[in-house]
Amino acid sequence: MPSEPFITGELKRTIDDRFRVSLPAEMAEAVSDANGQAILTKERYGCISVWKAEEWQKRLDDGVSLIRQKIETGRMSNRWSEVQRLGRLLSTRHRTVKLANRSRLLIPEGFREFLDVKPNQEVMLVGAVICIEIWNPEAWLETLRQDMPEFQHLLTDLSS
Repeated sequence: MPSEPFITGELKRTIDDRFRVSLPAEMAEAVSDANGQAILTKERYGCISVWKAEEWQKRLDDGVSLIRQKIETGRMSNRWSEVQRLGRLLSTRHRTVKLANRSRLLIPEGFREFLDVKPNQEVMLVGAVICIEIWNPEAWLETLRQDMPEFQHLLTDLSS
């Protein structure tokens, strides 16, 4: 359970000609530290997310620690190609960013292509409880089409 309040909401924003997007102040505050730093991650094609650095780092450290233990005990000897694949994805998945004026995010190269948006195009900002997701609008609609029918089941399952 996150110690911070749930981050929720869905808003349209426009990526400017320099690939910057302004986050609402309450969302920006929820994912950045006192210096305006946050972690930007690639989620799925058409979606990147912004995390509070300490939350992201804890999740990453916990996962890597478990894998390291498996390697040290010899339980990954038949899975080296998967370990290498994970390493490649880890190497390119996240980046520390600083929010200008505590709320404006510059989307760096590599993340722009993954988000698949052009300058002056709209994006959807979505509160995903523990992070902010920035979506290509077409990818967002497709995700909603797939996920919305499962909403009640998911809510019931997670809250029971």
